Amino acid sequence: MTRPVATGLARGARALPELAAQAVEQALQRADLTRANSVLLFLTPHFAPSPEPALRAAARAAGCLQVTGCTGAGVLTEDEWLLDVPGAAAMVFGGKLRLAGADNEDDEPVISLCSPSGLNADWLDSYAPRIGAVSGDLFGQGPFRVWAGTRVVDGGRVDARIEGAHGVVQVSQGMRALTSPIEVGAVHGLDVLKLGNYPALNVLVQSLPGNVREHERLPLHMILGGVTFGDPDTAIRDGRYRLNHIVSANLHDRSVTFSAPLAPGERLFWAMRDALTAERDFRSTLDHAVHNLGAAPDFALLFPCMGRGPHFYGNRDRDLDLFKTRFPGLPVIGFYGNGEIAPLDGMNHLYQYSAVLGLYAAQGRANSTAGTTP
Repeated sequence: MTRPVATGLARGARALPELAAQAVEQALQRADLTRANSVLLFLTPHFAPSPEPALRAAARAAGCLQVTGCTGAGVLTEDEWLLDVPGAAAMVFGGKLRLAGADNEDDEPVISLCSPSGLNADWLDSYAPRIGAVSGDLFGQGPFRVWAGTRVVDGGRVDARIEGAHGVVQVSQGMRALTSPIEVGAVHGLDVLKLGNYPALNVLVQSLPGNVREHERLPLHMILGGVTFGDPDTAIRDGRYRLNHIVSANLHDRSVTFSAPLAPGERLFWAMRDALTAERDFRSTLDHAVHNLGAAPDFALLFPCMGRGPHFYGNRDRDLDLFKTRFPGLPVIGFYGNGEIAPLDGMNHLYQYSAVLGLYAAQGRANSTAGTTP
């Protein structure tokens, strides 16, 4: 059966509007549509200085003005991923599927796209689960662009729902846990002085693998603290934790400085970025998403961190590879972001180094009891 949704991908030597049109035209052909109800369009950073010509070209090719999206460090579909080259990725919606406003009070995921300046806590704090990412580039310099209705949004953020489909959201943080959760014993500002009864830095060093511990300098960019929610015995397995970046390790008092404050009594475990662990976790993410959807998916959204994609996996995107193996030919679109947006412990959260997956089934086939889980 032909799905009224499909993707297209185009690349070129320069950021020309024709690339956006080519991506839309390819998607229309695959969906057997002459025009689209709506288009989700992601462009590489090369388009960010002036995306409007590409947006107009996409609208003309689609035969509609409902073009929503943003620039990202790179873009992806089920065909391939693009980084470091100008490109456009488009998903077209036809039949009963379309992008609509996000003001309906239900539990369907809200596609949430924003620039770094458009991100704030009040926006994240909504009744509905969010799925999306922060527009970015490989250097964090900008400019960053977000658009809706073929126009760049001055506020730097946009919300949309996919009308006619039921979706679920699942997150893969994929961290290798080096310890079990340990109670934070003493803090001073951003410094954690003690974990349990021991100096925090001592606990960190003792938890590191032997080959890492022998380094002349600790690879702090690869090590993070995981702050758990709920039952600490199952929090790591269930993904109920937020990551806290290490700013510095302090030899004079054996403390560790974090980017966000912790409180005595919270539970923290040491974690390390690890490709094999991330792969295993994403397999589990796919399993949970399918179970929660309660039906065979018709299309998907995928938002990996720019620090987790091909640069992390050795010039391959293993998350995308695993997705394509599990769902051959299933339309999927996304971009590599500067922070990923999804639920965590009943609230929307900004993730780092993660991959956010949304699976969707046309309404009428999905299990109405399927939920959205972090």
